[in-house]
Amino acid sequence: MDKFALPQRNIVVILIGLLLMILGFILLAGGGSASPEEFSYEMFSTRRLTVAPLVILAGIVVEIVGVVKVFRKRK
Repeated sequence: MDKFALPQRNIVVILIGLLLMILGFILLAGGGSASPEEFSYEMFSTRRLTVAPLVILAGIVVEIVGVVKVFRKRK
């Protein structure tokens, strides 16, 4: 197995996109209340409604770039 389908630089870009998506899901987590009788408005924070989905979307875009783009070798 000397050759992979993707060059090493593409694999690094794909791993960066994966880490971005994981970070986005970590930002999305939480916001619930301790008991079901209480309602927590913390679940409607800017971090969960805006920042986390944008980070996940950025990770998806980086994944697509990592798979599709052909990086030229530097001279």
